[in-house]
Amino acid sequence: MKLQQLKYIVEVVNHNLNVSATAESLYTSQPGISKQVRLLEDELGIQIFERSGKHLTQVTQAGEDIVRIATEILSRVESIKSVAGEHTHPEMGTLNIATTHTQARYALPGVIKGFTARYPKVSLHLHQGSPAQMSEAIVKGSANFAIATEAMHLYQDAIMLPCYHWNRAIVVSKDHPLAKKELVSVADLAAYPLVTYVFGFSGRSELDAAFHRFGLSPRVVFTATDADVIKTYVRMGIGVGLIASMAVDKEQDKDLVAIDASHIFGPSVTSIGFRRGTFLRSYMFDFMERFAPHLTRPVVEQAISLKSGAEIEEMFRDIDLPVR
Repeated sequence: MKLQQLKYIVEVVNHNLNVSATAESLYTSQPGISKQVRLLEDELGIQIFERSGKHLTQVTQAGEDIVRIATEILSRVESIKSVAGEHTHPEMGTLNIATTHTQARYALPGVIKGFTARYPKVSLHLHQGSPAQMSEAIVKGSANFAIATEAMHLYQDAIMLPCYHWNRAIVVSKDHPLAKKELVSVADLAAYPLVTYVFGFSGRSELDAAFHRFGLSPRVVFTATDADVIKTYVRMGIGVGLIASMAVDKEQDKDLVAIDASHIFGPSVTSIGFRRGTFLRSYMFDFMERFAPHLTRPVVEQAISLKSGAEIEEMFRDIDLPVR
């Protein structure tokens, strides 16, 4: 049994059993991968994959357990490499962050600017995606951190640490009727078409829940994952915008009116998370503290020592998170 064989079966699963795509991503040949998978199956005496002709059709029941353990082994191997890197080149490495457009555009620039100045030899990469894609990146190890607000149930195998609260803003043109109201209600919003986030992004579920509490349904006519795109369509008159308050730029959005909506929608919490069992480099601890100052290294290490998400929630229950 070789590590290369374990990597092949994990990557085949990650590429939806497409051996050609797996070979392309690993810069190797399809026959080479197929041969190594067969050799591993022969050594173990069981099938990891079911086949139809030359095509893999599904993972066997035994294969699911083997792939899960192989994923853990490969993660441990990466941790060993990280330990070595921490001692040989402590200020060199790579940091991959999976997040949404709103975080990347409005919450992270200052943090990243300071971080890259402090660690010029660390290669930092932002990967924008949906909550499902972000959690998958954590599981696969293609991202070190996920910065997320929605779908926390997708992160059962990750350690998620709360960073800050954020609220929503109603965004309209200056001549819109809502721009003249002192206090906008859910009923007021229900009277207009809405332009907001795709479901699953940046607190969209809280929007739907707020309307349902009043027995109303939001009339969403346009959705996007990008707050800047949403504001563009507000300017076009497509509808009333609902976005994260942090996504309102006082300079660039002077032509729009932003109305506080914290009395309508409850605050959401943005968290940063990583796969349980991950070895965190010193610069990773530093990044978390820059993003959320209360997440000092001792605090993060204490959270890592806890066994469940419920215990982590209890640990942060009495901490007053900042509001952005």
